[in-house]
Amino acid sequence: MSTRLPSLNALRAFEAAARHGSMSLAASELRVTPGAISQQIRELERDLGRPLFHRRPRQITLTETGADLFPALRSAFRILREASERARRPQGPEVVTLSCTSGFASQWLLPRLAAFEAAHPGIDLRISASNRVLDFRRDGIDIAVRYGLGRWPGLTCERLLDDELTPVCAPGYRQSRGGLSHPADLARARLLHDEHRYDWPLWMSAAGAPEVAATAGVLFADGTGAIEAALSGLGVALVRRSFVARELAEGRLVAPFPQGLASDLAYYLVYPEAGCGAGGAATLRHWLLETAGALQARRKNRPPPDRRRPLDGMVPRLRRSAAGARVPTER
Repeated sequence: MSTRLPSLNALRAFEAAARHGSMSLAASELRVTPGAISQQIRELERDLGRPLFHRRPRQITLTETGADLFPALRSAFRILREASERARRPQGPEVVTLSCTSGFASQWLLPRLAAFEAAHPGIDLRISASNRVLDFRRDGIDIAVRYGLGRWPGLTCERLLDDELTPVCAPGYRQSRGGLSHPADLARARLLHDEHRYDWPLWMSAAGAPEVAATAGVLFADGTGAIEAALSGLGVALVRRSFVARELAEGRLVAPFPQGLASDLAYYLVYPEAGCGAGGAATLRHWLLETAGALQARRKNRPPPDRRRPLDGMVPRLRRSAAGARVPTER
């Protein structure tokens, strides 16, 4: 025996009002009057035989029944919207937009992009490399990669890369500084920094060389600049090992010390709580997680990093940047 569904318009009115927490905002979205929204919701309540909102002056809150119904309707209408958008699109490759910082794009993603394109020719991947705050809906972002603690309200976060921070330099530069056989030898080297100077002092402390002036050196706008400077023989950069895996394998960079610095900070996949959708966005998410997981699995045989000093000093700055359901841009 089939169960009769309530009015679709009434369900839509309830979902919009519950999502906005306002009859007026729901009416504005659906281009009807607040009175029409209120009437449709009351019809739905009569149909279900239970109230869906607690109504107070200038405020509505969900009842237990409303709170139980809302997530299912939100998901259902999202699926309907996505299906409608796909039906409207002209035939051709599916466009998926990934937002990430310029450092992640140039040092980790671009060297592996050909493999993704070869495996998924039906996806037209658009990369928005920016450090500014982006809004998923307003800026048309499907999924993002950002650096932080993975604590961003209103967003789903999946840990992607958490390899340790490692000093690297050109072979010729190491030789010119007498080999750099101990972390204390960095006192006679030029340190290369990205826009944040927090990492080097923490690494020095963990490596047993707190006397080195770890905040001195050349400052670059991002990690890419520091890596390029290291490749040019200008000094020693402190970077995530996965960002320079190719340069290390080719011998263009060397890691003079075995010490790595583990951190609670990592690169995360970030997308709205409702999900990153199906199709191309889901395919990209799976490929990113699978690729990063395979790279980290190959490092399991390496000596474990020094975990004595997590990067706790950066936590307050990240927490201040985490408010709101936007793409975080810490690094």
